[in-house]
Amino acid sequence: MLFKVLVHGYLCGIYSSRKLEEACQYRVDFRWLLEDRKPPDHSTLARFRTGRCREVVEDLFYQFVRKLEGMGETDHRAVFIDGTKLESRAGRYSFVWRKNVEKQLARVKEKLKSMTGLSTCAAVRSMLEEEASKIAFVSGKGRHKGQAQREWETKKALLERWEKYEEMLSIMGQGRNSYAKTDTDATFMRMKEDHMRNGQLKPGYNVQIAVNSEYITGLEVFSDRTDVKTPRPMLNTLSRWHQARYEEVVADAGYESLENYLYLERSGQMCFIKPTNCDQKKTSKFRKQVGRIENMEYDPEADCFTCAQGRKLYLRRETTQVQDGQLVSTAWYRCEDCSECPCRVQCCRAKDLNKAKEIVLHKTFWEKRKQATANIMTERGIHLRLCRSIQVEGAFGLLKNDFGFRRFLTRGKANVRIELFLLALAFDLKKLWMKREHGRLQTRVSEKMTA
Repeated sequence: MLFKVLVHGYLCGIYSSRKLEEACQYRVDFRWLLEDRKPPDHSTLARFRTGRCREVVEDLFYQFVRKLEGMGETDHRAVFIDGTKLESRAGRYSFVWRKNVEKQLARVKEKLKSMTGLSTCAAVRSMLEEEASKIAFVSGKGRHKGQAQREWETKKALLERWEKYEEMLSIMGQGRNSYAKTDTDATFMRMKEDHMRNGQLKPGYNVQIAVNSEYITGLEVFSDRTDVKTPRPMLNTLSRWHQARYEEVVADAGYESLENYLYLERSGQMCFIKPTNCDQKKTSKFRKQVGRIENMEYDPEADCFTCAQGRKLYLRRETTQVQDGQLVSTAWYRCEDCSECPCRVQCCRAKDLNKAKEIVLHKTFWEKRKQATANIMTERGIHLRLCRSIQVEGAFGLLKNDFGFRRFLTRGKANVRIELFLLALAFDLKKLWMKREHGRLQTRVSEKMTA
């Protein structure tokens, strides 16, 4: 019963537990769902949402997605992936920055090393415990601390700061440069909705959703500020819950990377990721940049590039390494002679005038990018790119504007995921009802044009 109340509340745009309590008391539709039971209070609803509901809501969401597939509403042909940033409930001024922490940690280490001659936290702690047994500590008004006690307390305070800074860095991990003290899973990001109108970074989450046939068929929450590293874990989550992989993956330029290209190729999924330079290459400004490798002519027989002045850039060295079980090649090309070149200032960034122009060609990445460009330029690819703005961008537009969901009400990634799964369930229920009312059941925009 509480689960039905929560989902219906999210369907009606009611997210606060206090407003849900009020709706249960006075609204007819909520009273009907309660079946004349006593309306739950706001604390009961809040505890259920962040407590018992946490264990089952993800499974219930994917059960409904599988039911939609059984009804013929969804399939596993094309999936549209996109992300947006939603603000956390954390305090906007509770930030912790990696650079500042590392700077302060280095100072503390240097000061302690000069005082003790030790360079590890454990060694300093052991030394302080040994010194404490030899000092007669005094405290209170009118008592004078000795020099040994004052020095011991100074070193102990520095050690506590050392441990605090180490803990901060461990919370951030390797992939983050900041976090909020009141929600350690949230990262400070630049939001599109700048209600403070000062361009300030705000604590938030990177929310990724997968859309198929206008339904949200999967979602995940990340602390990354960019989308580059999100597709792989996102698609792995989808395949685990769906027990099937999508044939075609459609995403915008923010997802382009060699890692994602290799992953999609290894998993046998068709890649429709728009390259980051796709639109730039069409501008005259881009074509005038003579130093770019895209604007140089390549001779495959001689394995060299020709610059705007007709000078050759020959292969100097090439390396090959294994990444994700596949060979990845990188090549370096250097100009034969850059002396007295009229385009040197526009072409070469090196301040040394005697240094020749050198370019780095990530061969494997350029091959995958070329294939992705060919995919999105096909008739099927053009159609899917048009559908992407309707499907996944439209879903975010509905969630933010029609549903009015722009900020999380709970803290922590686990609680945030619960809110999103409830929201996605409400979205899919409303979409199913709307398609039924308009006679659009079992219709898919992405299948109106085949390859």
